[in-house]
Amino acid sequence: MRSSSDSDRDGDSVESPEKPAGAVAQAAGEEPGAREYPQAQLPPPPQTEGQPRERLLELHGSFRELFTFFFANATMHGATRLVGSSQNHLKAASWGLLFLGALGALYWQFGLLFEQYWRYPVILTMSVHSDRKLFPSVTLCDLNPHRPRLARRPLQALDEFAGENIYALYKFNFSESGDAPRAQAPGPESAFQLDRTIRLQRLSYPEGQNKVGFRLCNSTGGDCFYRAYLSGVKAVRAWYLFHYVNILAALPTDREDGHRGHGDHFVFSCRYDSQDCQARHFQTFHHPVYGSCYTFNSEWAAQRPGITHGISLVLRAEQQDHLPLLSSEAGIKVMVHKRDHIPFLEHRGFSIRPGTETTIRIREDEVHRLGSPYGHCTDGVQGVDVRLLYNTSYTMQACLVSCFQQLMLDTCSCGYYFYPLPPGAQYCSSVRHPAWGHCFYRLYRKLETHRLPCTSRCPRPCRESSYKLSAGTSRWPSSKSRDWILAELGRQRPRSQSPRRRHSSTPSAGHVVGPLPASLPLRSPQGGARPLPPLPNPRSNVAKVNIFYQELNYRTVDETPVYSVPQLLSAMGSLWSLWFGSSVLSVLELLELLLDAAALALLLGCRRLRRAQGSQPVAAHPKPEANQSPSDCRGDIQHPGPLPAMLPRDLAGVSAEESGQVCVCQDS
Repeated sequence: MRSSSDSDRDGDSVESPEKPAGAVAQAAGEEPGAREYPQAQLPPPPQTEGQPRERLLELHGSFRELFTFFFANATMHGATRLVGSSQNHLKAASWGLLFLGALGALYWQFGLLFEQYWRYPVILTMSVHSDRKLFPSVTLCDLNPHRPRLARRPLQALDEFAGENIYALYKFNFSESGDAPRAQAPGPESAFQLDRTIRLQRLSYPEGQNKVGFRLCNSTGGDCFYRAYLSGVKAVRAWYLFHYVNILAALPTDREDGHRGHGDHFVFSCRYDSQDCQARHFQTFHHPVYGSCYTFNSEWAAQRPGITHGISLVLRAEQQDHLPLLSSEAGIKVMVHKRDHIPFLEHRGFSIRPGTETTIRIREDEVHRLGSPYGHCTDGVQGVDVRLLYNTSYTMQACLVSCFQQLMLDTCSCGYYFYPLPPGAQYCSSVRHPAWGHCFYRLYRKLETHRLPCTSRCPRPCRESSYKLSAGTSRWPSSKSRDWILAELGRQRPRSQSPRRRHSSTPSAGHVVGPLPASLPLRSPQGGARPLPPLPNPRSNVAKVNIFYQELNYRTVDETPVYSVPQLLSAMGSLWSLWFGSSVLSVLELLELLLDAAALALLLGCRRLRRAQGSQPVAAHPKPEANQSPSDCRGDIQHPGPLPAMLPRDLAGVSAEESGQVCVCQDS
């Protein structure tokens, strides 16, 4: 039996115009829920011809409508005031001027910001680090250049010629003074002939200055160069050095130059961190001007700061008379530099006075530079177009020297004697290149005045270490301890037991390791050592040097960009928020406005162009159909047909003439 409620539901289902699936099944005699069918999907109602269809791209019909919509819905401050004040022309004009003024000020500040950004400025950031550091290399020279055996006769002739020039200028007899070098055993005969045309002379200038110098001419004698000095001492030394280099360059390159005599006992004692130095800790070379040189180049790490944890040396500072006109300085030349770097003593070396104890404290700084586009630096020789002539790490000074030597080879066809040579090149000498001095000094003058391309071709290293030195001196040995210290030193001068050895005649050829005694401690001689006579003029012949780290903390100076890309965007956002109080999305709204305006201008231009084409003569348009009267045009005018989908909705109701469908009526 069925309940009344069921019958009521049946009645309702019958009267319903749309029956559910269950009710339809009951009417067919099936049990409810036994079988269900999905409801059929009705097709969408057909679109009426008058209803506009949504298009892919919708644009406004005019610029007025476009700007009205933008200012009414923009999120920038002040934009809605332009639309809200449209009824009050004064307010609308005021807000328009304010809006344009703010926009102009914003982009003016944007221009200043980008101008500063494209300069790529940097700031220096300093930080302090504490770490164990390798002890730096220390180079010491005795300032006593010696006379090579093969060059003794030419150098003796040069000393006599120098005495004649000095007497002609100053009426001083140099050969009879105590400054003249003592006679030595003459060396072998030499074919070198001294160029006596290059003499010292007084030079007068229109300004009334009197200088001393010498003249150098080219091979034809038509172009002469004067090397003049206000100081007569500098003039004599430069003139003597020119002839001295001439003599050394003419000698064979495979000659033997040993540290005989003075070089073997230049270092009386050496201790590092309370340990005796060994011969393997030193490298030796001979400098043509600074004499015998030793480089302390160990691999010891500085454990602690202080004088007891550094290097302490007792050195012989006796002034000898090998070349008094070339070396007029008494003492010791010292330079502290980084490992595997060439010591350019003429640029960064300092002198130590004899008879003193000099304490040198070291502080290390590291500089980290930024490369392109913030600066010009290099991480090595890869980015440098100059071939380094030194087999060491890259330094700016080594690059400048290599560049100058290459220019010497290209310009003068020979190289300067103080710098290394590439394979196959020769040193400049008047025997092979008579006018090399004229070429060299003209080129060197350009280097001094920064007119050579070497400065731009040799960038600074991107990572560079420098040492800040502070020194203090005291008298040593004291008057109370002078006698026994000097007597002990006189007995402890070791006599070299090593065979003759070959050394580099110039530091440019690299440091050549020379054998030294097994150790250099301050203790009594043993074995083959024998006492030597006491030192003459004792106090002025010795010096003590202590070199140590003042502190193991080292400073790092890093270059940091003033404006990186995130900082630039942040600055732009701050300016935008200052003038308009908006965000990045507001910028996108403005970009959308510009794109819409450009698209609208393009479409309106196309419309005008098509309208202009439509006003052409009749022959340019197709003829009407055969069954259609030429004057029967009303059907086409009333039914222009659908417009392209890219036109905006507001332009869909234009006439047939505006849409390019032009009907021309002609009389038969």
